[in-house]
Amino acid sequence: MFCLGGVPYASLVATILCFSGVALFCGCGHVALTGTLTILETHFSKITADHAMLTDIIQLMQYVIYGIASFFFLYGIILLAEGFYTTSAVKELHSEFKTTICGRCISAMFVFLTYILGVAWLGVFGFSAVPVFLFYNMWSTCAAILPSNESICVDMRQYGIIPWNATPGVACGSTLLEICNSSEFYLSYHLYIVACAGAGATVIALIHYLMILSANWAYLKDASHMHAYQDIKSKEERELQDIQSRSKECLNSYS
Repeated sequence: MFCLGGVPYASLVATILCFSGVALFCGCGHVALTGTLTILETHFSKITADHAMLTDIIQLMQYVIYGIASFFFLYGIILLAEGFYTTSAVKELHSEFKTTICGRCISAMFVFLTYILGVAWLGVFGFSAVPVFLFYNMWSTCAAILPSNESICVDMRQYGIIPWNATPGVACGSTLLEICNSSEFYLSYHLYIVACAGAGATVIALIHYLMILSANWAYLKDASHMHAYQDIKSKEERELQDIQSRSKECLNSYS
């Protein structure tokens, strides 16, 4: 139980939430992008040259996902270690606990960096909702199709996903129903939803981290002031003791 007292539970919860959110976003997003490319190549852009740029962009996004996963794995561990160091239990375990200007600057740097990452992930969360909207729009269109009705169509070219010269670029009636009933569409749609939820969880985790880091920074600042106060108090007590000792010596000499 004494060892458990030194665990920064707030940082631990934030780290677990951050890892879970990033894992969901990166894993589901990577597979969903592959499924989306398969749907586009099979039904909307059958000529490879028409969607060559889109293929490159999707591959680049998948490489970015690898980088995001690696970065946040290391960043989460660093923030958890910072939580272990600055938790109040550390002061109880080490009676000579002291803070330095360098330590406070590092804590302030983490606060600033986490704030920037939180704002960036808000953008990622908004961006991850775009494919969810597109797939939902396509699914709702399929739900409105009646038997032998070929007049209802979905044109992917109007969303800017593929160029206007892509062939065929549009799917109608039975072809559209075939797309909506395919395993690639079903899997990609739900994976995009999970990826969006993972991005939202990451935003919540970063906000949680920001509150923790701000509290830790304030703790380090107060601990520094308290240490400076104790140093001044100890110095004054020593000076008072020296004065009293000299006074006693003078009285003894006169007597």
